[in-house]
Amino acid sequence: MDKQQLVERAAEAFRPFETENLIQALQNLSFKHLLSHPAVLILIIALALFGVAKRSKPILLSLFSLFAITVITRYAMPTPGEDLSLSSTLPFVGGGLLIGIVVIYYSLIKSD
Repeated sequence: MDKQQLVERAAEAFRPFETENLIQALQNLSFKHLLSHPAVLILIIALALFGVAKRSKPILLSLFSLFAITVITRYAMPTPGEDLSLSSTLPFVGGGLLIGIVVIYYSLIKSD
């Protein structure tokens, strides 16, 4: 395999990670689509089992934050072609504050 073929394969492999493709994926993201990918499902289950078995607050709070940010992003991102408006950013700000409050409460205030 020569260099040109290797470069083409690498470019094709990293194409889903381009900014436009990531934004498009986030706008169309759903839990059904996210959890249908076996690698994501195995990773989430492994992290959840490890977090529960070790009673690790940082891992469980990270999983909570991941799911909450996914939900917030799904509902707060404007549809393609629309501009950001105050009504679309308020759920994102409110949800972000709620996630921050929960994480701060469980990690700093409530102790074992």
